[in-house]
Amino acid sequence: MVTITRIDEADREAWERLFRDYLRFYRQDLEEDALERLWGELRSGARVHALGARVDGRLVGITHFLAHPSTWGADVCYLEDLFTDPAARGRGAGRSLIGGVVSWARGQGCGAVYWQTHQANSTARRLYDDVATFEGFIVYRIPLDGKDTTGAAQNL
Repeated sequence: MVTITRIDEADREAWERLFRDYLRFYRQDLEEDALERLWGELRSGARVHALGARVDGRLVGITHFLAHPSTWGADVCYLEDLFTDPAARGRGAGRSLIGGVVSWARGQGCGAVYWQTHQANSTARRLYDDVATFEGFIVYRIPLDGKDTTGAAQNL
C-alpha cells in the first residue's frame, strides 16, 4: 500500500537519491548550492512544496509543486517534478503522488493542476493520459543561464 506524506528532514538522503535519479533521466545536473537551496525551499514550504510516496515506510517517489496566479481565473498548481523509483513502479506511487498534489491544490483553492513531460516519456504518459487531459500545448523556453545551445535567444 502506498502512503503519501510531506517530505521531512529524515527523508533527506532518500529524497536526494530519487531527485538525482530524476535529473539523470532528463540528462540534467544540479550544482550542490542549487540542491541545498531547493532542499531549504521544500523544508520551509513557503513557495515550493514536496510530497513523498512510501511503501512499507520506505520513500519510493517524490513530487515537487507550487501554486501561482493565473490570468484566466483561480490560482493554478504546477506539478514541476514527479519521480518514482523504477523498482517501485506499477504499485500506484505516481498516481498517488498526483492525487496528493490534487488534494493539496484543492485545499488551496486552485482551479487546476498542470504539468509537462517529454513526449518520449511513454511510461509516464500512460499514467498521465489516464488521470489528466492532454490539451495539446507545446512548451517553448529561453534559457537565461547562458546554457542556450540553440542560439535562439540571440534573435531577441
